[in-house]
Amino acid sequence: MKRADPADFSARMRIYWEDTDAAGIVFYANYLKFFERARTEWLRGLGFGQEALRTQANIAFIVSETRLRYRRPARLDDVIDVSVAVVHLGQASLEIAQEARRAGELLADGTIRIGCVELGTFRPCRIPNDIRLALPR
Repeated sequence: MKRADPADFSARMRIYWEDTDAAGIVFYANYLKFFERARTEWLRGLGFGQEALRTQANIAFIVSETRLRYRRPARLDDVIDVSVAVVHLGQASLEIAQEARRAGELLADGTIRIGCVELGTFRPCRIPNDIRLALPR
């Protein structure tokens, strides 16, 4: 199933000292943290907390692939919006397009593939139907 909407969900966050290098510019790897936080809030907004998935369903979503492109620097105290949009829904994985923007200006974008795994074995498993049904169409 293919998706194309570039902004199914967006999370707003502020840049803190801990996110930056000595020049006050966001350290490039921290965009992965911002993208992770946005995906976690997106799932929570759909009604699926990560802790409940872990303890009640015995599953987790793990990152299996990332592709990021850095376009403009974010700086200390900036407020950014990080979007989440499903590009492809597979049986056991999702491909998600994400963007980080400051006042509409594109800072970084990329795709993240996450896989659904059974905890304990870390074997891929089918994404539960209730999650599949909750995804934007």
